[in-house]
Formats: sequence, C-alpha cells, structure tokens
Amino acid sequence: MKNRSKIDIFWIIFLPLITILIIVASFTGIIDGKSLMETEPSLASQQAVLEKNITADGYTISNPNIILDPYNNSPLTAIIAFKTEELVRPTVKIAGKDDKTSLEFTFDISKEHILPIYGLYPDTANSVTISYDGFEKTVTIVTAPLPENFVSAEIKIADRDQLDNQLYFFTPSSNGYTCAFDINGDVRWYLKNKAIWDNARLQNGHMIVSTERLQNTPYYLTGLYEIDMLGKIHAEYSLPGGYHHDYYEMENGNLLIASDNFDGVNDTVEDYVVEMNRMTGAIEKKFNLKDVLPASVNTGNENWSSDDWFHNNAVWYDKETNSILLSGRHADAIVNIDYETGNLRWILGDPTGWPEEYKSYFFTPVGDNFEWQWSQHAVMKTPEGNIFLFDNGNNKSKIESEYVPAERSYSRGVMYKIDEYEKKIEQVWEYGKERGAEFYSPYISDVDYLDAGHYIVHSGGIVYKDGKNSNQPAGFGGADKLVSDTVELKDDRVIFEIVLPTNTYRVEKLPAYTKEDLHGVSLGGAMRVGSLGKTEIAETKYGLMHGIEPDDKLNEHNVSIIKQEDRLVFNGTFKRSSNVRVVLVKGFEQKYYKMRITDKVHAALCVAVFEEEENADADDITVTRFINSEGLDGKYDVYLEVYDKIYNLHQQVSF
Repeated sequence: MKNRSKIDIFWIIFLPLITILIIVASFTGIIDGKSLMETEPSLASQQAVLEKNITADGYTISNPNIILDPYNNSPLTAIIAFKTEELVRPTVKIAGKDDKTSLEFTFDISKEHILPIYGLYPDTANSVTISYDGFEKTVTIVTAPLPENFVSAEIKIADRDQLDNQLYFFTPSSNGYTCAFDINGDVRWYLKNKAIWDNARLQNGHMIVSTERLQNTPYYLTGLYEIDMLGKIHAEYSLPGGYHHDYYEMENGNLLIASDNFDGVNDTVEDYVVEMNRMTGAIEKKFNLKDVLPASVNTGNENWSSDDWFHNNAVWYDKETNSILLSGRHADAIVNIDYETGNLRWILGDPTGWPEEYKSYFFTPVGDNFEWQWSQHAVMKTPEGNIFLFDNGNNKSKIESEYVPAERSYSRGVMYKIDEYEKKIEQVWEYGKERGAEFYSPYISDVDYLDAGHYIVHSGGIVYKDGKNSNQPAGFGGADKLVSDTVELKDDRVIFEIVLPTNTYRVEKLPAYTKEDLHGVSLGGAMRVGSLGKTEIAETKYGLMHGIEPDDKLNEHNVSIIKQEDRLVFNGTFKRSSNVRVVLVKGFEQKYYKMRITDKVHAALCVAVFEEEENADADDITVTRFINSEGLDGKYDVYLEVYDKIYNLHQQVSF
C-alpha cells in the first residue's frame, strides 16, 4: 500500500464513482442527448384551458359575453353569458327558417346566466333573441362555412303537420361527421372530432359518443365520451377491451358496453360485453359469449370467420326478464342471455347450421308472411314486448346455392312477437321489403322506437358498384356510390324521409334542448375513469443496452412517437412480417413490446373512418403500437429492435 502512487490511489477511490455516474447519466439521458417527450394534452385537458374564457363577470345583457364554439368541438353552438341585478328567467330563441325549425328554451331563474346556444346555421349571421320580464335583446352570431367534405341532405318526404323541431342525429360509418339535420335538411349541429357508433341520450340529458382514439384496428376505440351539445366532455370512460358498436345505460347509471377481450390470450373479437360503473370505472360484470355459444362452428353466414365468429353489434337490457339482448351479425342470430348468470335463454334466427344441442333454444315460426332476419343490427325490445331490429337481409339463406343477389335483395325494419315458453315467433310488422334493392343495406343501419306506431327505419349502408347494388361494405373498397336512406313512419305512413350521399351508422331523433339544460352551462373539469389496462410485455431483460446501430439506418422506418396522457403511441414502417419490438428501458430493466407487422384486419369492417386503403402486394407496411401507462412508473428510454438490431430513438418518456 505504501508503494502505490497518488495516481493509483485516485483511481481506486474515484473510478467506481465515475463508473456509477456514467451509468446513471446514461439512464437519465444525459450522455446520449435524450430529450424528455412532452405529453400531448387530451381533449378533456384542452377544454379545461378553453373554459377559462367562459364567464359572466363584467357582462350585462346589453353587452353579453358571446363565445362561438366554446369547446372547439361543436362549431354550430355558442355561449351567451351575462349577469342581471334581479332574479330573472331568460328565454332564448334561435331563429330558424320557419316556425318548425326555430328553437326556443327557457332557463332557470338566476342572476348569473351562462346560456348554451344550440342549432345555429353554418355560414350564416344567426339571429338569437334573449327575453325576460318584458325585456328583449337580439344578437347576431356569425358562423363559418361547413368543411368542404361535408355532405348535403335531400328531403324526399316531409309531412310538416306531423313533424316538430327535433333534429336527426347521424353518426358516420365512412368519411363524414357526427351531425344533426332539421326537417328542412339543414345542418344544425356537428362535432369536429371524430366520433362513431351510437349517439343516444343519457338519463341526465348528455350524449355518449366514442372517443376519437383507436385501441386496436380496425375500429376498436379506447372508450366513450359523455358530452353535451356544446361538445364539452363531462366524462371519459376507458376500457381495457375498448368500445365498439353499442352501449346501453342501466337504471343505476352503469353502462353495458360492447367490448373486446384483448388479454393476449383471447384470439377472437366482438364476442364480449362488460358492465362499467360510471362513477368508478370499475368493470362490475363480464359476459363472454364463447362461454355459451359454439364459437368454433360456422353456422352458415357468409361473413363468419374464426376470429370474428359472432360480431356483436347491439346491446339491450330487458328489465322485464332481467336479460340482455345481443345481435350477432355473423351468426344471423339475436341472442338473449340471463343478466345474473350469463346463461343462454333463447336464440332468434334461422337454426340451419347450428349444432343439434342448440336447436331447443330457437323459435318456431307461426302466422303468415314470416321471414327470418339476416346479418341484422340494432335489436331492441319495445314497450309492447316485441323484438324490433333492422334486418339487413344479406343473402336470405345460409345455403350458398340459394343466396339472393344484392340487386334482388332488400332490407327492412321488422318486429317479431315471441312466446318464450312455447318457443313460438310471429312477424307482426315490417317496412322496407316493398322498397326492394334501393333500400338494401348489406351492413350497419338502425331502427328506433319513438312511440306506439311511430318508428324510424334507417338503411344507412346502401352501396353501389358499377351502377349495381353491392353486398360489400364501403370499407372493402370498390364502391362508386354510397347512400343513407332514413324513413320516419307513423301509423304505417311515411311522414319524413332524408337521404344522404354517404353511409351512416345510426340515427337518433332528439330535441336540441332537454330539461337538463335548465341550469345553463355546467362548468368544471371532466371526470376520467376506467383504464386501458396493462399492455402485454413480450419479454423482460436485465442489463445494459449494447450493440446500438447507427441512427441513419433507422431513417427508412419513418418512426414517430407521441406521448399521450395515458399511453405511448408508436408508429413506423417496416417490411411485411418483420420482427419488430419497442423497448422501454429504466435502469437495468428492459421491457420489450412486440409489434404486429402484417395486413390490417378487415373481416369485420363496419366503419371505415379510421382505415386507409392498403396495397396487399406492398412489402412495406405502416403500423401503430399502443403502450398503455398502467403498470409503468417513472422515466423510460425508448429503443427499437428490428431483426435483433437495436436502435436508440434518443427519447425519454415519463409515466
């Protein structure tokens, strides 16, 4: 020890410390210049910033605070805010083109008034009148034109004596907007952010639409937004299996949701329903249809596939029998299961092709002019106890040699009366058969019950190719004309018909204002509940990253990363069937997430708003990988592994 130089002693003491510092520095991104990614704010976070401008302080009826599209999501709405010295009950009137299209609503008594204004016309100097206690003030609100790709409506029939000023709310299935038309065919409301599937009203007057974020291709969304007509998000509900097609609000406020089971083991889609607690986000019930139906058996539907064997497109709770109605498009079957046990109660449809042990669950037709439904949508139970649905009518047989071609087919709204105990079924009402192929929609579509004898039948997926009706949804490509035809009937007479030059998923007839608007605009942050779940980790390793490839070799992959509040979104272009993994590194721990480099799945393509045409012969494929934040904590360095070669993306992400 006495013979060692001072230099030796220096290295003995400080080398371990220097080594630790180098390792720590590399972990924290100091050495290789990693930058910490900024988090992209959610829509809910963005609206919290916008809401700071919404105030009545300092404003009077003579000089009100007028904010057009206050949440940057609903361009044909506004807020008018002001204060009064006395308690008053203001009434607003949005002038329409006639009495049937004007909107009027009276709010609760107050001194502070933050009033929502709905139903403005686009590209118009709209006249809005506020009145109370003999006083009247008219203001002008100028709106912008509609987007260039917005479709126009054609009104074929409008019996104005039978119609009111309610609006017809559409959700898209191909390119388009969630929007509402009045009885003149004028656009009176739309959302800028992409929202699909159902758009019905809740008990509290709000609407529920899908989020705009994909959870999985081709159209499985992260969950649902609870919004109002202003486009304000009141709540965001996230689910591990995402959301598709339909939901149902229970009496206790819980949501029954058509979802999926993306647990890394399940290899099927659209055969899973969950019940979510809207206050906590907890999943309180799960219904897996593979537990009660023969998932591995092709029951004869042309669209059946091993991964999308059922294709559930509707959820409806029947309080009378404490059961759930589901609609399996790829099984040509309406299925009823017990709410408490999940056990199968009955099946409505042609039993051809089903295993013998299931035949006792089917009904026997009685009465005249009976027809089964095919590839149906939007099942519900009416107050009279009938089963009401949209019969798409695909092929009209499970036997290929008996298929009816599209140009000779038809779709219809149909009601069945069933006897659960005798297992008898009778057809009691239909509309659409008389329209023939012009009303034939091979996919999507809707029916609604407005009152006894008062219904909507929505043939939303009419597709033409080369001038002929097609059996293929628009998303499969090749269509040269799309049509959406919506009919309102009262006592078997058409009182309204609106036609759009596109395909639309569902239609709801709703008033612009509801009694829940009495108190004016509800300010405050959005509630965010639920979870996207933990993303499956393909492999975990421990040690230092080594063998890093030069950065320029990564250029060909067009890699991009976005950090959202609840996940990491990774995009890149790779050779078909490449072995690609995203790697998150914290300390010595390396988490590997596999990317699937293959063609997008189109087997169940009901909507095409998120899809792009893909060249099946192309060798390069652009893919997206979502890595959810659940289970991750702290800062991670981001790497990419392509065919066992490691690339440093020089990014850090914080969860």
